[in-house]
Amino acid sequence: MASIPQQKYNKLAGKHVLIIGGSSGIGYSVAEASLESLARVTISSSSQSRIDAAITKLCTAYPGSNIAGHACDLSSPSVERNIEELFEKTGKVDHIVFTAGEKLSTLPLAEYSLELMQKAGQIRFFAPLLVAKVGKKYLSPGPTSSITLTTGAVAEKPIANWSVPASYAAGLHGMTRNLALDLKPVRVNLVSPGAVDTELWDVMGMSGEQKQGMFKGIGEKMLTGKIGQPEDVAEAYLWLMKDSNVTGFVASSDSGSKLV
Repeated sequence: MASIPQQKYNKLAGKHVLIIGGSSGIGYSVAEASLESLARVTISSSSQSRIDAAITKLCTAYPGSNIAGHACDLSSPSVERNIEELFEKTGKVDHIVFTAGEKLSTLPLAEYSLELMQKAGQIRFFAPLLVAKVGKKYLSPGPTSSITLTTGAVAEKPIANWSVPASYAAGLHGMTRNLALDLKPVRVNLVSPGAVDTELWDVMGMSGEQKQGMFKGIGEKMLTGKIGQPEDVAEAYLWLMKDSNVTGFVASSDSGSKLV
């Protein structure tokens, strides 16, 4: 890739962005937005076939872009070693974005065993902490580099039978603030989306009609009159990557859900 001169406001031009969870949903939109900003992009998810399909789509949409992808299983007991191997393949990066997730575990508290509680936090809580631990060694030094994690609005607005996922979501607030202190001058921030129209809903077993009915019902309650689209929420990640004056911050992109 030819050298790209630094631009005053397009601060991602020529930077290397690693997006863990980048083959679909919000992460895929962050990959699109990063490529539009002339960044070099590496995406990761648990499935190499999904990564390959996402790269094909991105290369078609952005011909000549610099994009690669590597699988990394965050659900495995060997998660830390898997993350180390991902960074060994990826090399030096300027920004790390973590959007990976799986089907949310939303059971009544009485039905949770300790094992199920721990499993519910493997990808959404423990994995991003390990990514920060390992990734720090591969980040370019200084405040122009960043790690951006992902939580959810349930951290601040409770939902019945969501005690376990809400605990992890709220824990990410504290994790972000303390990582910002421990990893300084590299910046660490957090995005808190509300309901967003992504593929994650498809694994919940809903039909397309059921999903659209649910989105309509949620949207009617929101201040914006709609639920979020992944390309909307991606803007929050871009801002947090580009603004070297922001660290330890939680950016909400939630249609105003906490106000209703």
